[in-house]
Amino acid sequence: DRPVAVQFADYAAGVFTGDLGLSTFYGAPVAQVVADRLPWTLLLMGWALALSAALGTALGVMAARRRGEIGDIGTTVAVLALGSAPVFWVAMLLITTFSARLGWLPSFGAVPLMAVPGTWDYALGVAERLVMPVTALTIAQTAGVWLTARSAMAVALSRDYVTVARAKGVPERAVFWRHALRNAMLPIYTNVTIGLGGLLGGALVVETVFAWPGLGQLVVQGVQSRDYNLLQGVFLVATLAVVAANLLADLTYPLIDPRVRR
Repeated sequence: DRPVAVQFADYAAGVFTGDLGLSTFYGAPVAQVVADRLPWTLLLMGWALALSAALGTALGVMAARRRGEIGDIGTTVAVLALGSAPVFWVAMLLITTFSARLGWLPSFGAVPLMAVPGTWDYALGVAERLVMPVTALTIAQTAGVWLTARSAMAVALSRDYVTVARAKGVPERAVFWRHALRNAMLPIYTNVTIGLGGLLGGALVVETVFAWPGLGQLVVQGVQSRDYNLLQGVFLVATLAVVAANLLADLTYPLIDPRVRR
């Protein structure tokens, strides 16, 4: 019953003390509800980030080494096609193939029923339910990393220091891995860290498709129940996560490229 400006000032003051309000759907503090679900989203994003960074970098580097060849063209078409596919569509294809038809993987939830936390059955059940969500996110994220890695390596291989290294008789393997790749890592690392925003958005969608108990389900429940405090809390955490990832990228640049220290 107070003016909007006063309500906003009270909310902003509460944010700095960890008070995000009360969830009307759960009847509990929003900070507690978000803290309970956040580890599941971080688990999903962490695996997808590691796999997409490794796979995209490896494929991009190999494509730059053989750019213009038939294999490079085929890889480009395949990666761009997969990267442009909507992540929820990829997730539904995975469910249809590996769960509905083949029956290899469970498609619902994150924890097996009746499993006791801390046991081998519990860990194995979580791992099985993690495969398809991580695969869907990895497919969606790999294309951007691949394009950046291929472009950065192509530029690095055309630099003068590579020509000088070859002229000095340095083995081609050493030229490729020690000279070109090390100088191409900075834009690749930038793409991976900045892509955390898109990865988080994709995670929210994938969690909804697989009923994964992370922040994505909180968003759906908040929208359906008009739990505005819960939605504000999730969006605030997501925004801070993206900002923190970008800040972390800036702070860790000197560890990757010593030239930045100067």
